[in-house]
Parts: sequence; C-alpha cells; structure tokens
Amino acid sequence: MTSSGTFGVHFVMRNNKQLNGKSPVYARITVNGTRCELALKEYLSPNDWNSGYGKAWPKNNALKKFNSYLEEVRGKLARHYRELQMQGEPLTAAFVKDAYIGIVKEKKVEHSLLWVVSQHNTIMQKVLKKGSMKNYYTTEKYLKVFLSQQLKKDDILLKRLTYEFITGFEFYIRSSPIKDSDPCTNNGTMKHLERLKKMVAWAVKNEWLDKNPFTGFQLKFKRKDRDFLTDLELATLEKQPLDNPMLQKVRDLFIFSCYTGLAYVDLMALQPANIMVSLDGKKWIKISRAKSETGVNVPLLSPALGVLEKYSQHQEPTQNEMLFPRVTNQEMNRSLKIIGEICGIRKNLTFHLARHTFATTVTLMNGVPIETISKMLGHTKLTTTMVYAKVTGLKIGMDMEVLQRKLDNNKNL
Repeated sequence: MTSSGTFGVHFVMRNNKQLNGKSPVYARITVNGTRCELALKEYLSPNDWNSGYGKAWPKNNALKKFNSYLEEVRGKLARHYRELQMQGEPLTAAFVKDAYIGIVKEKKVEHSLLWVVSQHNTIMQKVLKKGSMKNYYTTEKYLKVFLSQQLKKDDILLKRLTYEFITGFEFYIRSSPIKDSDPCTNNGTMKHLERLKKMVAWAVKNEWLDKNPFTGFQLKFKRKDRDFLTDLELATLEKQPLDNPMLQKVRDLFIFSCYTGLAYVDLMALQPANIMVSLDGKKWIKISRAKSETGVNVPLLSPALGVLEKYSQHQEPTQNEMLFPRVTNQEMNRSLKIIGEICGIRKNLTFHLARHTFATTVTLMNGVPIETISKMLGHTKLTTTMVYAKVTGLKIGMDMEVLQRKLDNNKNL
C-alpha cells in the first residue's frame, strides 16, 4: 500500500454552460499532479455560489442541503481514492472519477486479510463450537497486533499475503506473547498458523485469492507424549482417604471418566436419559459428543457404576437434570493437583488425563482392540485414538506372550 501522494477536491461553477439562468457545478479532482472534472448534473444560480470557498452561500435550508451534498460527494471521492491507493494501482484523477461513476465496478473486488478473517469467524460461529471459535479469535488478535507492531499497518490486501508474511508471523508469535510471561509453545504457534492456513484456503476456494501463499509451508508439530495413570496410580487414587468434600467430589468425577472415557464437557452434560439399559440388564452411556457431535456408546464398568449409584442415592434426578453436581473445569483441575500431591502421583494431573487413562490403562492394556476404543472415545479417525492409547512396553510383552503361546500350540499339533 502506497501511503505517499496528493489528493484534493474543489467544487467550481461553469457559467459558460448556463441553463435557464442557472450554471452547472463540477467537482475538480486533483491526484498526484493530474486533474479532471466530474459533472454533478446539479445547477445553481450564480448569485448563490461562493466561488472563493467552492460552495453555495448558506442563505436558506435548500442551499445548506446542497452544501451537505457537496461534502458527501467529496467523502465518496476520498473513499474511492483510498481504496485505489490500497490496491497499489497507479493513481490519477481520472481513475478516481471512473471509480466514483462506476466504470470500475466490474473489476475484481479486492478483499483485505482482516476482512477475510472477520468474515470467516462470523460464518463459522454457527458451525464451530465455542471453544474452537475462542481459538480463532485469539489468532485474529495475534494478526492485528502483528500488522500494527511489525508492519505498521492496520490491514493489508489479501493479495499482498506472501510466504515472507507467514514466516514473519510465525517468528512474531514465538517471540512476542500476547500475555506477559506466557510465551506460545511450538505446537501453540503451529495451531495459530494452521488456523490462518484454513482461512486462507477458504479465501482461495471463494476465488478471493489466486495463489495460496501457504504452498510449500510446512506446519511442524512436535509429537508430545500424553500421560496416563498406571494401574497402581489409579488404584492409589481410588483408595486414598480424602476429608475435603470438594476433593471427594472431584475424585469421584475423575474416576468415572477413567472408566468411561468421557470428556469434561460431556460428563457435566450427562442426564438420566443418557443412561440406557441393554437386553441383558447392563447399563450403557449413550451420548453425542459435544466436540464432534459423534455418537458414543460406552458400557458402564463397576467403578463407574459405583460412582453413578453414589450420586443417585443423594437425589433422584428428573430426565432434564444433570446426573452429577456442577464443578467448573478450573476447580476440577485445581483440585486434581491437590489430590495428586496427596496421593504422591508425580504427574500433571488434569481432568483430560482420565480420558487417556481410559484409553491406555483401562482398555488397551486389558486387550480391548484399538478400533473399539476409538468408537467409545467418539473419534472419527483411528490416528487420533493412537495419540490417546499408548502401546507400552508391558503391553508389547503381553501381546508377544500370547503370540508365543500360539506358536507353541501350533508346534504341538
């Protein structure tokens, strides 16, 4: 965007083109040393015109309205000038005039980067979950700060988005945290770039951008091992005496998740209608995951049934009430850290750890196929389940022992 240049509008009257005693008024446009005139197709008596100031003498309401009209024309011409200036095209007075009268209307509309981001976020509000939208808004905030602080601009045209911009944006996120003392991790940085990449791809699909600047750019996520509780740690947590009612409640909800794989948001939304009884009399959880809206069916194991019955004894909830008392995610994780210290568990105990414990310790380590685990977790891709369910050394040993027994049996046949 070119910031230098001259622009001006002055209104003049042409007395040599009078019609019924009135003269036409023109807008004289000057841009970078070029000049042209725009006929406004408005006529005024020469006695009502102040040639020195380029406007009508405000003798009555009609002439005051005429002056307001002239300022409106000036404002529109200035807006067209700024738009042409932002597009980086060679600027002349004739171009501004053509833009005003609509000659350039058929030219391709040039959208800006932040316009595309804003449009995307407005539309996706009805598609994505609240948590996902929160992340997109954070990426938008990073873009605004980057444009302002690094490029000294309020916005840029989408066609000015380059590979250089992307790499510069990546470095800025890594080195300039929005919150003090809270730098963005590598994977956090990649998530911001991933969201920008999706929005740019959306713009390409809408034919607002001819070339995708992300071509050749590789998102480099670092594989992070997810923690889970071992059999011993889970047993310790279940048996540990706790005097504080809040810690007891949080421990119960955590254990329920360890044996069902439910995420926090799904657990808090659990209602009596979600508990089904099969033909053999066993209870199942049947829900639609809040995150992906994927249907999930999970049979209730004994520890989970115990927690369910404990809270059912306190009150008999109606079909529209929640099965468990409300505990905020912050309260949950804060309490879990205290519980972890009491139990001597040297892991970052968060509620999401229960979901990984279900996938690995409770199911995979006990021979449940990965495909079944994936269904119970509500994953749409098996690769996602692989992040949750860890094939440990003990599991490998167990599987190889089974294989060895089969090989030995085959030899004996």
